Amino acid sequence: MIASHLVGLLRDLVEIESPTHTPGVRAAAERMAQELSALGGAATLLDGNHVRADFPGAGAPLVLLGHTDTVWPVGTLARLPFRVEGPRALGPGVYDMKAGLVTMLAALAEAPAAGHRRRALRVLITADEEQGSITARPHIADAARGAAAALVLEPCLPGGGVKVARKGIGRFKLTVTGRAAHAGTQPSPGVSAIEELARQVVRLHGLADAGRGISVNVGVIGGGTAENVIAERAEARVDVRITRHDHAAELEAALRGLEPSLAGARHEWSGEWTRPPLEASAGSALLFAAAARHARSLGLALAQGGSGGGSDGNLIGALGVPVLDGLGPDGGGAHAETEHVLLASIPQRARLLALLLADPGVP
Repeated sequence: MIASHLVGLLRDLVEIESPTHTPGVRAAAERMAQELSALGGAATLLDGNHVRADFPGAGAPLVLLGHTDTVWPVGTLARLPFRVEGPRALGPGVYDMKAGLVTMLAALAEAPAAGHRRRALRVLITADEEQGSITARPHIADAARGAAAALVLEPCLPGGGVKVARKGIGRFKLTVTGRAAHAGTQPSPGVSAIEELARQVVRLHGLADAGRGISVNVGVIGGGTAENVIAERAEARVDVRITRHDHAAELEAALRGLEPSLAGARHEWSGEWTRPPLEASAGSALLFAAAARHARSLGLALAQGGSGGGSDGNLIGALGVPVLDGLGPDGGGAHAETEHVLLASIPQRARLLALLLADPGVP
């Protein structure tokens, strides 16, 4: 059973519409700073509308990570309001990840487990996670210094499992240049950038390797000026996802090594890896072992797995900090109109997190 004040807090956060780089992100940050301060944290609003709050405690600090921004444009609430329907709460950003923020606050409000003193904590709530955490990166690096581990309040796996691995993400653009010509009267001098791009799309998708966890997706294409003109220019935006750090150089070389199919066509690549992969590690194994033990004490069975999506856990993990991700509540429909959270999972996950904050299983 979830307490009514937690439902009210969730409603308040969802009703602060906070797509990345909008004033709502500042409003959500201010509300989170207020809540963290009330729980005893030394809260600060950072440049970029991020929030950091430090809590005293024992031992090397743990980092708690979440984000206030959503993918939903301002005005979405008018047609998709926050609402409770039976065991679920629905609304834009309710699952990814306003409910995770409520879970974090509920865990911080709980007394440490009997016989344990809560670890020192660094809470960092970022404001541009949905856009790659570009302005948050220096703050993530600062929070990581000397940290024992990071616990990420992103949604759990379906059914409650936590995430010990996430794919790395690259965003690239292929620009093809051909030669314009009249499509009817003088097509022979022309070199169609669109035809060249179409051929390369097939090759790009052929670079995917499901067995090794490598995906390549051309998600956006464009080009040409008119039906009766052989296109001089076309472009494709490509999403690449990898499970291992050593895949990055291999995939980037494969992209840039694609040769033009049509004589006279030229390729130009741009883009970068936006998030490194988060790989399972000895440290994450210790964190999971502690989380599974605490879950059993609550009468729960905890599974572990990986995710094809990225989070701030990828970034802090690349700095050498052990990460346990997916500690947020259960639900589904992230980034879709069916987005929802299972309300009963919020206090359940809060209790689990509270136990981890006292006994994370790492020095």
